[in-house]
Amino acid sequence: MSTPAPEAPTAIERVFYPPMPERWGWRALLSPLTVVSWAYASAVRLRGALYDWGMLQPERVEGLRIVSVGNLNVGGTGKTPAVLHLADLLVREGRKVGILTRGYGRRSQEPLTFTGQEPLPSVEEAGDEPLLLARRCPSVRLFVGADRVSSAYRARDEFGLDTVLLDDGFQHRRLARDEDLIVLDEAVGLGNGHMLPRGPLREPASSLRRATLLWVRTSTWAGSDVPALAATPSRLPAEGAGLPRVLTRYGPTAWVDPSGGVLPPEALKGQRVLALAGLARPGGFLKTLTSLGVEVEDAALFADHHRFTQEELRDVAARAAQGGLRVVTTEKDAVRLPPGFEAWRVRLGVEVLEGEVWLRKALGLAGVPHGL
Repeated sequence: MSTPAPEAPTAIERVFYPPMPERWGWRALLSPLTVVSWAYASAVRLRGALYDWGMLQPERVEGLRIVSVGNLNVGGTGKTPAVLHLADLLVREGRKVGILTRGYGRRSQEPLTFTGQEPLPSVEEAGDEPLLLARRCPSVRLFVGADRVSSAYRARDEFGLDTVLLDDGFQHRRLARDEDLIVLDEAVGLGNGHMLPRGPLREPASSLRRATLLWVRTSTWAGSDVPALAATPSRLPAEGAGLPRVLTRYGPTAWVDPSGGVLPPEALKGQRVLALAGLARPGGFLKTLTSLGVEVEDAALFADHHRFTQEELRDVAARAAQGGLRVVTTEKDAVRLPPGFEAWRVRLGVEVLEGEVWLRKALGLAGVPHGL
C-alpha cells in the first residue's frame, strides 16, 4: 500500500494542465490528438457561428429569469459548489428556484422532476449531480433531461418558478438566458489552451466574450494552513479581462459520517484514511484531505462520474480493513455508493470574497447600488 502524493497529477492532468511549457518532443507525441482537436474545434466554431449570425435562434421563456452556470473546461473547475451556493442564496432571498440539468451519466432518457423533500430517483435514473443538488438544497426543484427548453417551460407553467439555474449551460445555446456565469479555477485557468481531446477546452477561449460574469475560484480556503496551490501567478485567460468578477474560495466546512451526522471539519484530524473518488482532478480532493489534518495512506481514484462496481468497492473495503483505515469520499461520489457502504464524506462550502454586488445583480436580487 503506497501513500498517494496530493500534488501528483493524474495522466490526464499532466496533459491538460502541464506545470510548465510543453517540450517539442511531448508536442510531437501528442500530435495525433492535436489533429483530432482541430476537427472538433471546427465543428464547435461552426455551430457557434450559426448562433452568432442569427441562423439559429435561442428560445426565450418570458417571465422566467434564467442564469446559466457553466465553464469552458471539461470537469474539475468547481461548478457544482457554485450552483449549490447560488441556489441557496436565491432560496434565502425568497425566490422560487429550479435547476435545469442534463443529468450526465444517467442511464434513463426520461425527463424527471423532483425535490429533495420527495422520494428521490436512483442515480441510474437521474445521475449523481442532480441527486447531490437535491439533497443539499431540498426546496429547489430539479429538472433532469436533455431538452432544457421544455424543462424551462415546465418550471414556469407547471410549478410557478421565477428563477432557474441552467446547470452546465454555457454550451447549451438553444435556451436564451439572462446571465452567463463562467466558473474558472485560478490555479489552472484554461490549461494548455487546446480543445478536446488534446486539452480541456470544450470551446475556444474567445467564447468567454459571450459570458456576462466570471466566477473565479481561488486556490486556498480561509484559515487554511496549507500553502497556496497557486502562489504562482494567476492563469486566468486574457479573454475575460473586461468582465465583472466574483472572487471566491472553496473549502471543507464539515464531515458527514456514514449515518448522516454532520461533524466539524476537525472531527477526523489525525485519523488514517483511504481516499475514494471519481473526479476529473482528484488532486484537489487529496489536498482538501491534507488541509483537514487526516493522514491519507491509500487512495482509490477513478475517472469523473465513475460508477463503482461491487468488485471495486469490495477491494476498497478490504484495503481499508487491512490497514485500519476509514474510507473518505466526496459528497458527489457518495451518491453513487450503494446503501450500507460506509464512507465519511467531505462537505465543501463557498466563501465570496469580492464581487457580491455583481453576483446579486446577475441573480436579479435587490440591494444593488445605483449606477451598476
